[in-house]
Amino acid sequence: MADPSVLVQSLTPAAVHAAHSLIQPYVHRTPLLTCQTLNTIASTPQSPEALTGTPFEGQSPANPKFHFFFKCENYQRIGAFKARGAFHALLRLIAERGKEEVQKRGVITHSSGNHAQALALAAATLGVPAYIIMPEISTPSKIAGTRSHGAEVIFSGSTSVEREAVVEEVQGRTGAILVPPYDDFNIICGQGTSALELEQQYGELLAEKPQLSIHQESKALDAVITPIGGGGLNAGVATFFSDKTTKVFGAEPTFEGADDCRRGLDAGERVPAVSTLTIADGLRTPVGLLNWEVIADRNKVAGVFAVTEEQIKAAMRLVLERMKVVVEPSAVVGLAVCLYNEEFRRLVEKEDPEGWDVGIVFSGGNTTVEAIAKLFG
Repeated sequence: MADPSVLVQSLTPAAVHAAHSLIQPYVHRTPLLTCQTLNTIASTPQSPEALTGTPFEGQSPANPKFHFFFKCENYQRIGAFKARGAFHALLRLIAERGKEEVQKRGVITHSSGNHAQALALAAATLGVPAYIIMPEISTPSKIAGTRSHGAEVIFSGSTSVEREAVVEEVQGRTGAILVPPYDDFNIICGQGTSALELEQQYGELLAEKPQLSIHQESKALDAVITPIGGGGLNAGVATFFSDKTTKVFGAEPTFEGADDCRRGLDAGERVPAVSTLTIADGLRTPVGLLNWEVIADRNKVAGVFAVTEEQIKAAMRLVLERMKVVVEPSAVVGLAVCLYNEEFRRLVEKEDPEGWDVGIVFSGGNTTVEAIAKLFG
């Protein structure tokens, strides 16, 4: 990779628009949903008991107001936003190197499941062999989904270091070209197309139903929040909104240090490795080098907040039961921040007592009945 501090200068809203034009024939324009029930729940102060053991214990709970707009990438092809980046990266690779060379060598990546399925689908669609390195503990449905597109699946350990070691071994044997899961210019631009659509759909929705906004006259979302694992989605969304008034935030799990981005921002330097088995399995990786350059820029990402496993489960239950939408744990971490992170809730209340229109990216829905039963059994 070129120097991230230099490459980041090419990450512009125009690059995201160009990516969107290229991938439109291959991806879905996923729906934007609202839910009055979740607006009401989020706009109600937490109980004092919920603040026990936190820095806010004994204080009056915050009372922010929210209107949510859910960008449902769980309805994207392969069930996650990753299809956007995979198609964009592979189409650019073919344009740069020629289809004959890419078909001869094939492509390779490592992923716990969503990027694995996305690259497998893109490769099958464009007639390119694919080698996918997956942790042995990956969700069985994600493994089956990857194989269903004809990719060769090779198993590895669960950490990014273990995955990358197997990638090098397979590359040495096959000559396959690496398509990184998140730390890549073309991946970031592809993921950012979800933000482009989100903004368009928000405008279209309010033109028809202006009462859905928390504001009497709303021209733009106040904020958008996405999960952060490797950071490709958050960096892409932040890139798209970098010349607009909409604030972008990130969300992570706290379990076993999965909040590496939040901790890195506090310390002033990127955390290079993570070893966690959070239930949000799509967020078990450290933030990539290029993504860090975007996310660490306070002009692009206004902050990163973290939530517990129980808070993630509670948010997932609300989405399943109140919205009737199937999501995986990683997808609801942003919603959990809005519902339960008192620091974030106080920020919203302080910034605008009237409240915020908040776009929440549901990043994926690749889970199973068995996995859901295990979480809530």
